[in-house]
Amino acid sequence: MPMVFSSGEINCISWLTDRPGGFTDAEIAGLADVAEMLTVLVETQTHRRIVRILMDTYVGHRTGERVLLGAVKRGDGETISAVIWYCDLRGFTKLSDALPRDSLLDLLNEYFEIMVNAVSAEGGEVLKFIGDGMLTIFELRADDSVVQHCAAALRAARAAREAVAARNAERAAAGLAEIRYGLALHLGEVTYGNIGAPNRLDFTVIGPAVNHASRIEKLAAKLDRRVVMSASFAAAAEAPLKSLGTHSLPGVVEPQEVFTLPD
Repeated sequence: MPMVFSSGEINCISWLTDRPGGFTDAEIAGLADVAEMLTVLVETQTHRRIVRILMDTYVGHRTGERVLLGAVKRGDGETISAVIWYCDLRGFTKLSDALPRDSLLDLLNEYFEIMVNAVSAEGGEVLKFIGDGMLTIFELRADDSVVQHCAAALRAARAAREAVAARNAERAAAGLAEIRYGLALHLGEVTYGNIGAPNRLDFTVIGPAVNHASRIEKLAAKLDRRVVMSASFAAAAEAPLKSLGTHSLPGVVEPQEVFTLPD
């Protein structure tokens, strides 16, 4: 029997009986009434499932849950502690000029796929893609272990590095440009919530800690390192890391010590 949604989309429902002779005409008429009533419930549940999938896909699972629970007003937000992951591609402007559109998109998608898989496997949430950059947080809740979250971010960074190396070997064999990137890890407090215009909002994180992560990522290129970490992250991680010395960051008064993976 047809189940017609309000959009005009036609789905169907099937009924089965093992009674000899099948359904009577009266029973079929009754089942048609049941199908009509069930359509409303099925459509509601279907739309809710689609909305959840869209939220997970476009804003992330945790952020999507917040939005679905009603955090939809400009200014809605909270201060949270988090490990901030910020990465971007190196030489993207030159690649944009040199590569055909489809080749550039393939490279971007391969790079983002690797990064997203790495952080998602360790419980991080990708908040947004910013051109060739990616902003991710490992949110620290009240009872969470800072050390464990830093360790998760480090595992993700190593997994991304290994996956990029493997993918670059494949790309080199195919005569394609390699994926080159920089990654910064920082620990700090951020404002997590809605910003934007009344009719166009973005649920994201903002604050000095996000700016700090972005600036040390830029420093990674000058230091010829793929992965760099702030002093606050290094102190909390309780892991063997290598100091890269103290450096000045734009907009930051005091010079900052930065670290990298020892290997």
